Amino acid sequence: MRADATRNLEAVLTTGARMLAHDPSASIGAIAAEAGVDRRTVYRRFASREELLAAIYDSRLTAVEQVVRAARLTETAVPVALHRYVEGIIEVNRAWPVELTRMRAEPSIQDRRNRLSAEVDTFLQRATDEGFLREDIPDGWASRLLIQLLHLASREDMDVPRAADLLVETFLNGVGAR
Repeated sequence: MRADATRNLEAVLTTGARMLAHDPSASIGAIAAEAGVDRRTVYRRFASREELLAAIYDSRLTAVEQVVRAARLTETAVPVALHRYVEGIIEVNRAWPVELTRMRAEPSIQDRRNRLSAEVDTFLQRATDEGFLREDIPDGWASRLLIQLLHLASREDMDVPRAADLLVETFLNGVGAR
């Protein structure tokens, strides 16, 4: 793909994610205009809103996969890996603010999402085994809490490193072992 085509595609996808998060009925024409491309350019690539939405979800998941790899959840010290993961996910959430309920139900991406969730759950179990998280909390509690804190931090009006610092501190001291 040519460099300008790649830039246009990225602009359409990130603009689409942002606009659809604020207005789920945003038209492809409006998204194209906001992204600075002709709507025919968008329609050549995506025959329908559903195809555009699927591409946005795919791009978001690809970004999450990159964050998980970069965090090195299996080999890096738990606090460092947690911070890398949290900082990256806050950035993804801000760049790709799509409504996730529908994404979770999309069969074409469920396997990828389930694999990522399993990697994070394995990491949280490792954090528990190494004494960073309490053992007496219900199954899935730490995972659900982390997800909620990530959503909260992603919406806060503070820079990403500060939001990640605050989240990690809150998470480890809120469910951390004493």
